[in-house]
Amino acid sequence: MTDTPGTGPGLESALAHAQRAHWQQTYAANPGMYGERPSAPAEYAAEVFAAAGARDVLELGAGHGRDALHLARTGFRVLAADFSPTALHQLRTAATDQELVDRLSLLAHDVRDPLPLPDASVDAVFAHMLLCMALSTEEIEALVAEVRRVLRPGGTFVYTVRHTGDAHYGAGTGHGDDIWEHGGFAVHFFPRELVDALAEGWRLADVHPFEEGELPRRLWRITQETPR
Repeated sequence: MTDTPGTGPGLESALAHAQRAHWQQTYAANPGMYGERPSAPAEYAAEVFAAAGARDVLELGAGHGRDALHLARTGFRVLAADFSPTALHQLRTAATDQELVDRLSLLAHDVRDPLPLPDASVDAVFAHMLLCMALSTEEIEALVAEVRRVLRPGGTFVYTVRHTGDAHYGAGTGHGDDIWEHGGFAVHFFPRELVDALAEGWRLADVHPFEEGELPRRLWRITQETPR
């Protein structure tokens, strides 16, 4: 396993700084908080990536790694990125225990900064509920542009977001730009118009509604591809 140096932290808003600290504390207090089983979107992404002939996969917001580990077990070379050193330490330990260190690299990185990767360097990108964190619309647009930059022609991007039909939308503390904080976690809830805007210049293959968790959270799973 290799660790890829990340870029330094950019200028953060007070909300972004608070959320970084909150996630760090949450991972420290709840090791392996999401369990060992991969998410349903990760299982879907593994099938889509395999069908497309992908080999090198970037996961954004990997956390403690349940999905990155699944992708590695499936046979992909995975670069797992997260802004929490605590989460990445847990992922490194799990990868060692599961003998997956030869298929997994780690990247400490905040997605508000440009991705420290060359153009057209990965076949696929996966992000489960990363784009709907405490990111402004401008930051999300910049991130999707970075994803497109690092994807090879015909590359696949699978991501999930909570949307404005979710029960927590409009609840808690509002921060503007469709960002609402509930229980200490800030979420940018996506209207469908934002999904469509982010797909401009891509081939939008699928927007799949689904539910997850006890509330339940209401999400979209989006699949889009770069032109060949």
